[in-house]
Amino acid sequence: MDTMTEPMKTVLVLGGTSDIGRETARVYAEHGWAVVLAGRDEAALAREADDIATRTGREVTVRRFDVLDTASFPAFVDALPTSLDTVISVVGLLGEQERAQSDMGHATVVMRSNYEGPSLILGLFAERFCARGEGTIVGISSVAGDRGRASNYVYGSAKAGFTAFLSGLRSRCVKSGVHVLTVKPGFVRTKMTAGMKLPGPLTADASAVGKSIYMAAVTKKNVVYVKPVWRLVMGIISWVPEGIFKKTKF
Repeated sequence: MDTMTEPMKTVLVLGGTSDIGRETARVYAEHGWAVVLAGRDEAALAREADDIATRTGREVTVRRFDVLDTASFPAFVDALPTSLDTVISVVGLLGEQERAQSDMGHATVVMRSNYEGPSLILGLFAERFCARGEGTIVGISSVAGDRGRASNYVYGSAKAGFTAFLSGLRSRCVKSGVHVLTVKPGFVRTKMTAGMKLPGPLTADASAVGKSIYMAAVTKKNVVYVKPVWRLVMGIISWVPEGIFKKTKF
């Protein structure tokens, strides 16, 4: 454990019971950070917090957070320690594309979970950090937002909006000494992708994503693809002319 690298710093992980959230929190704790895990399932949060604290010896606390309950956001932010150094939004919902095509309620939840909620809560933290003149904001977006595809355009469009939000927030906050990082994991082996056939070379483990997030945040990267090959893949896909692309099976 490295307790000298980042002494007495605190990270908030929104979506703390997700595989990526848990692994990211563990990595930060191993580097000496105090951790606040936030999410809807308080019992699951408590279990994750106890496990991370036992493994790392660091302080881990929990807070209830529902990304769809936007009215609760101001009170949630105000109740957190003012010494918070980094906020990481890992919340999101893949959803079911076919269901979202005809079920407006399901599509709404997917869009709000991946764009509206994460953007609004990070915007509130940006206000606090910019007023203080320091802090780091991390948003987990997706390569699915790099171009709309028939196979997942409801989820992808929400992630595209989140990516654009983070880009604009980064440009705004840099003048105040606040750093904003966009992370695009690509395929990840998690509970959310269980049962899916994932291409090995393009798929990362949650632990690798957690390490990538930590390193990119402390070295102040702007946009990071956890698997660098995704930058090339999505670059090629983005350049395919629309007339050709709409006939593909993507």
